Amino acid sequence: MRPKDLALALLVILVWGVNFAVIKVGVVGVPPLLLGALRFALAAFPALLFMKPPKVPLRWYLAYGLTISVGQFAFLFTAIHVGMPSGLASLVLQSQSFFTLLLAAWWLKERWQANQMAGLLLAACGLVLIGSAAGPAGAGVSMPLLGFLLTVAAAVMWACGNIVTRTVSRYGPMNQLAFVVWASLVPPLPFLALSVVIEGPDAIASAMQHIGWSTFAAIAYLAWAATLLGYGLWTHLMSRYATNRVAPFTLLVPVVGLTTGWLVFGEALRPVHFAGGALLMAGLLFNVFGGPLMTRWMARVQQFRNAG
Repeated sequence: MRPKDLALALLVILVWGVNFAVIKVGVVGVPPLLLGALRFALAAFPALLFMKPPKVPLRWYLAYGLTISVGQFAFLFTAIHVGMPSGLASLVLQSQSFFTLLLAAWWLKERWQANQMAGLLLAACGLVLIGSAAGPAGAGVSMPLLGFLLTVAAAVMWACGNIVTRTVSRYGPMNQLAFVVWASLVPPLPFLALSVVIEGPDAIASAMQHIGWSTFAAIAYLAWAATLLGYGLWTHLMSRYATNRVAPFTLLVPVVGLTTGWLVFGEALRPVHFAGGALLMAGLLFNVFGGPLMTRWMARVQQFRNAG
């Protein structure tokens, strides 16, 4: 990856890492599904007035909006609403890298290398270890089981969105930010419909009447920083590089997310969380840097055999 693109990836990590603490602030003042509707409505307007929609079939706008936007954030916002700690949510959500590689191998026919398989195995063990610490809400545990399962579901939807992004890139060079902006027209209505059915009109009316500055600031950050900036850059990177080169970098998001959750909300981790997080991070490192190391190791083994 070019140094400039690496810097952009690190910026996305910072923005998305802080994003989880902002979500926790947002769901205090607004029901989670209504928060999703407001986020993407603000992301679409007025930005779309200044950008032309890329020439991509409508079905891919719908697929992107329903997976990486509605699917991911309906589950994630609800997970944090029911008690999932923001820092742990940032950690568990990065299992999207695991699901992305599985879907890429099945749908895009991308081949795995030995280091990627080993990295995925480490990441999967880390996720299982973290999940083992979950329990039912109210049982005195720091991570409710429902919150954990909802966050994993959000990760699966993000992975589906990554596959859509790779498919969209086949339509040639485009303004990736414009695509994200116009795709943001898709989520508001499904989110609002879900909010009416699940959260109820009374909850919506009450939230809109009593919305405060902190809630509005959270919505603005989610719309402009996390969505337009974050996903605009993410779509750009996913369109330039193979999925298995970009997706694993998001495992670094928990470094920011866990730190922010600890500093802002005093969220503490158990030893099992540290162990599981360490395995996830090890999986990322081996996935990204293990290829050259394994190549060198195999070369040395071959030299040793030839010398013998």
